Amino acid sequence: MNEQRTGKFSSKTLVTMAMLCAIAFIAKWISNFLPTVQGFLSFDLKDVVIAIGGFILGPLQAALIALIVSLIEMITISSTGPIGLVMNLLSSCSFACVAAAIYRRNKNMKSAVTGLVCGVVCMTVIMLLWNWLITPLYMGVPRSVVAGMLMTVFLPFNLAKGGINATLTMVLYKPVVTALRKAGLVAQSDAGKRTTKWGVLVVSLVLLVTFILWGLVLAKVI
Repeated sequence: MNEQRTGKFSSKTLVTMAMLCAIAFIAKWISNFLPTVQGFLSFDLKDVVIAIGGFILGPLQAALIALIVSLIEMITISSTGPIGLVMNLLSSCSFACVAAAIYRRNKNMKSAVTGLVCGVVCMTVIMLLWNWLITPLYMGVPRSVVAGMLMTVFLPFNLAKGGINATLTMVLYKPVVTALRKAGLVAQSDAGKRTTKWGVLVVSLVLLVTFILWGLVLAKVI
């Protein structure tokens, strides 16, 4: 039986995207209970789901998932309105789409790590620029005040946030894609069954704990 297609996306792709959108929204809802930095900078776990979606489906699909989830977030659980929508999209897409675009060129562990590192760097740089532009309007403070926070608050926060999301992506990607393959939503890998790279998993877990502790320090929890 031929797989039905809607536009450029197959029915399986649309179902997978819908499922990832739902999971990403739940991840965002959970993120609302995490401690914040300076009272308004929040860690956002939905980017993990979006990045995994990008690795599985591609950067365009990751961007669409980010857009859909951000729109739903804006009209349901967010109080930041269109400004929050723009900042969410910039953060999610600069991280997840960059990582997915690099991984798509050569789907192996080295490419995944390179993509995630580049995604963290890209997201950090873009958010520094846009926080400098937008935060004075959002907080109602002079731009000079925000400029003074760029290196002391926004830079460490975005590096910690990106590090947490990147390492969580490394840890969770294989279980998620395995579950989707068993459900018949994602094609089996051409390379066949791959063994778990325990060294990479251990390093990812150590880095994850490190970034979480860093985030807790920034949030003044510890």
